[in-house]
Amino acid sequence: MGETKLTFKRYEKKYLLSADGYARLTERMADYIEPDEYHRSTVCSIYYDRDDYRLIRHSIDAPIYKEKLRVRSYNPSGPDCQAFVELKKKYKGIVYKRRIAMTGRQAAAWLSGAAEPPEDSQMVREIQWFLHENEPHPKVMIACDRTSWRARENPELRITFDEHIRWRDRELSFEAGDAGELLLPDGEVLMELKIPGAAPLWLAHLLSEQALFPTSFSKYGVCYKNHLLREYLQEYSKGEMYCV
Repeated sequence: MGETKLTFKRYEKKYLLSADGYARLTERMADYIEPDEYHRSTVCSIYYDRDDYRLIRHSIDAPIYKEKLRVRSYNPSGPDCQAFVELKKKYKGIVYKRRIAMTGRQAAAWLSGAAEPPEDSQMVREIQWFLHENEPHPKVMIACDRTSWRARENPELRITFDEHIRWRDRELSFEAGDAGELLLPDGEVLMELKIPGAAPLWLAHLLSEQALFPTSFSKYGVCYKNHLLREYLQEYSKGEMYCV
């Protein structure tokens, strides 16, 4: 396996596929793609936000610039599994992601203020500033079963398919496993193209052939709008009632 990459700059395009559409597309792509080094994984991400969900509300408004903080692990096995603290930014359609590797336990302690930063680096300073400005807390965990591919002629072009996307807003640690409620209808698949530059012609032709068009989709955003917002408003209403 190659060295773990900690910085990314790319375009990301997302597509929602039916089970049949997923099968047709992957069959047509077979000559152009190959499994990447992390071909199959269970991706678990703990998203950090303020108590009033200010960060995701800002993101949903589709501003020119937005950022989010999460801790991600692949095939987590407990508090000492490898994890990445990720600060993900998007500016004018380009995604910039910086991340720091540590254990899940170390990440939780650092981000809660119970431990010092793991190192002195530009990435750490950016995350420290984000924590200072936003005072975020763990708000939701989103997991999925991912299959990852790369283009044969350009390994920097990656294609991922996320199935069984699920969420929970309790037990927000990797040691609690990856169980949760389904976020999308059963059988629906999220495809994401991670493109360093222009898409190759073969890919553009396949997307056109299958009548697939990019969609604005954020796992955390959909979770907030469909589930977390309702619970937040209910709690807010209770608070107002008690104050009367």
